[in-house]
Amino acid sequence: MLQLTKEEQEILAGKEGRLRQVALENIVRYAEVLGADKLCKVTKATVFCGSHNYLRTCKSEDFHEVFTKMNLARDERIVFDCVDKDCYAQSCVAASDQYDYEIFDQPKEDFDRNSLYLEEARKAGVIIAGSCSPYLMGWLPVKGEHFVTTESGMTILGNSLWGACCNADGIEAAFWSAICGRTPKWGYHLPENRYATHIVHVKAKLDSAMAWEILGKAMGERLPLTGCTPVLVGDFTGADFVKLKSFFTTLAVTTNCRMCHIVGITPEAPTLEAALMGHAPEGEFTLTEEDICGAYEGLCEKKEGSVQLVSLGCPHYDIHQIQEVAEYIAGKKVKEGVRFMVWTVYPLKAMADLNGYTRIIEEAGGTIQTSTCPVTIGDCFLKNYPGQVYDSLKQSDSVCSSGCAERVYYTDKYRCIDAAVSGEWKEEFRWKK
Repeated sequence: MLQLTKEEQEILAGKEGRLRQVALENIVRYAEVLGADKLCKVTKATVFCGSHNYLRTCKSEDFHEVFTKMNLARDERIVFDCVDKDCYAQSCVAASDQYDYEIFDQPKEDFDRNSLYLEEARKAGVIIAGSCSPYLMGWLPVKGEHFVTTESGMTILGNSLWGACCNADGIEAAFWSAICGRTPKWGYHLPENRYATHIVHVKAKLDSAMAWEILGKAMGERLPLTGCTPVLVGDFTGADFVKLKSFFTTLAVTTNCRMCHIVGITPEAPTLEAALMGHAPEGEFTLTEEDICGAYEGLCEKKEGSVQLVSLGCPHYDIHQIQEVAEYIAGKKVKEGVRFMVWTVYPLKAMADLNGYTRIIEEAGGTIQTSTCPVTIGDCFLKNYPGQVYDSLKQSDSVCSSGCAERVYYTDKYRCIDAAVSGEWKEEFRWKK
């Protein structure tokens, strides 16, 4: 039976307003379905703000009516005017750039509606960040801290690399938690559930972010579809944050994993034994160089062809990655008719401006964009580019699934730039270990 604190009982009784009451009602129902006997306090949240296409099924121009029906699941109008005072809430990517819409072939009314939705969220206390990579702006949950997020890569990254606690709750539940500051104490919020279930021996040299990304794909081809927490064993010399964020983001979309231990790197896996927590593994396998190279073959269009869009960054780039792009593209020119974009967050765009990287990229014919991504913008943008090149498995795989492009290529950022400059995809641009 679910036990509530006195404060939670008062919220549920409506003493702190209808918004928090409904949010907690939903969390309580969620906890009862899961079989949780307690709630835990949530101190960080990322939420899916903005005027996303699916919200239009509500057929209303009233933001608060849309929010109530779509996010709170109530047939009434509740004003979304606060988040929990102890919860640091940031917005995830939105359906439009916050400053530009013409570059994405979006109607002005869609841009204006998105701006309105973001402003209402800001007034409620959500910090508008517009990123799938909140950690680039100081949103960093620490070991044992409970958080919620709408970003699958952030779920697995927070659980794994920082030892914070999160489940894959979904868009609506993240809003409930951000508003009432609670989530069911269940799943990965319980220390005893965070043990490794499958051992993966990695016998391959992981010397680049892309090698780590494709490792995530290779694991997805071997792990069960549900209910697993892998632990990696191997030589991970040279692992850094860029490589690991690429890996975890890919693992989140190629498997159903929400946590992954790496022996000697992640905080709950100083040893294999520590990661297993006394449990016998449910499965064990080895991945080699051959497995990683084989996984890549199914990710990139094999035919050569013209290129119209080249996009770098998912998750969003950090300033060093932008520096690397600027240094490589300096003195080159993007082929006429090719749109070349680098994606990052607002503060790092300002740093790129300050350090001259934006100028170099723009002189080459590209742009640095923030607050969204090609897949989040969707068809209105993607349908205009038959040949598309990405350095992100998550982006390329999503575009392939959407059917918005005739040809989708996937390689590292340097070969992406080569494709942007030549305007053609060539066999030599394929990634090779």
